[in-house]
Amino acid sequence: MRKITRRTMLAASAAFAVTPALAQQAKNLTLVVPFPPGGSTDALARLLQAHLQTRLGRTVLVENKSGAAGSLGAAQVAKSAPDGMTFLVTFDSHAVIPAILEKPQLDVEKDLEPVFLVGTAPYVIATNASRPFKTFADVIAASKAKPGSIQYASVGIGTLGHLAMTMLAKQAGVEITHVPYRGGGPAMNDVLGGHVDLIAGSAALVTAQLGPNLRPLLQLGRQRLPSLKDTQTGIEAGFPDSETLAWWGIFAPTGTPADVTASMAKSVKEILSEPAIAAQLRDTQQMSLLLADGKEFGAFFARQVSLWGKVVRENNIKA
Repeated sequence: MRKITRRTMLAASAAFAVTPALAQQAKNLTLVVPFPPGGSTDALARLLQAHLQTRLGRTVLVENKSGAAGSLGAAQVAKSAPDGMTFLVTFDSHAVIPAILEKPQLDVEKDLEPVFLVGTAPYVIATNASRPFKTFADVIAASKAKPGSIQYASVGIGTLGHLAMTMLAKQAGVEITHVPYRGGGPAMNDVLGGHVDLIAGSAALVTAQLGPNLRPLLQLGRQRLPSLKDTQTGIEAGFPDSETLAWWGIFAPTGTPADVTASMAKSVKEILSEPAIAAQLRDTQQMSLLLADGKEFGAFFARQVSLWGKVVRENNIKA
């Protein structure tokens, strides 16, 4: 029997020691999506998941943590170790959290830092095709004739579809009744079924359903989408401050090393710059790819927080 000496014990310990670098390599990278599976943000995260795994040579997980207007998942990331192993992949409603929730679980501007802005897409207002409206001006006229008689669906209270319609109705001096839903699917189903007159949703949600039962009335970008070249923008319709953009971005816990966030941004940019992937996002999400770094994203995000916070406060909107 071989004698176990102090030297052999030390050698064995060294062989099995896990250095911090090796421990870091062994950890999984997690992309937290603060919404249920199936939406555009979840689709983006899962697209990135497959390509990041190949590029980084490590396991990448997508975790859906929905609830409280997206703040539960965001708070989970904010409380995570700032080691580059946890990122938040989120949507435009993230900018509304400070205004819409009385006691949010995080400060979205202090507890998370912007890493990468993927892109934007305009919101679109559409009507059930059985309704007589051919333009948004027709909706305004009907609302003036009979206040509150026109109803519109959105994917929830405090979402940008709700806030945009609130803003448009206020500028036009009319009352349009809001019918909130828990997601785009139920909202769209009721509009297509003729139970609600209008829908205010992202271009991805609305353009996918255009046809015999759904007609576009207004798009809320600065320029017309190629897929909606005959539909007025809000600015063209006389609403100069109507720009309402869906956007998708990535955040990290505050304190994550700058070289780590820069590396993540570089990887994501290279993935989304591949022609086939870029085309997929443009076609399925009607997305204009911005592929902007953390500094540019931070300035964009601060403007979104300020803009929509003002709309929420001025109209006393509560979650």
